[in-house]
Amino acid sequence: MTTVNMHDAKTQLSKLVEAAERGETVIIARNGKPAARLCALEETEGQWSPQALAFFAAPVTPELADFTIPRDDLPPLEDRELF
Repeated sequence: MTTVNMHDAKTQLSKLVEAAERGETVIIARNGKPAARLCALEETEGQWSPQALAFFAAPVTPELADFTIPRDDLPPLEDRELF
């Protein structure tokens, strides 16, 4: 894996893309911190991004065990239309 700063990535983009096509992963850093990853397209197809995985890991609905409705709040069954 190669790490380059933003300026070098701009000036050497063709070389970096060639490296990615050969299977090498290139990290592009901004102010010394990793900001982007350049890799071959085939390596990323079919993979989920960390943001997508985090979305699916979060609970969508509250726990049903914690969900209660007092019976007084429910109308009698015969008062509701079923169809």
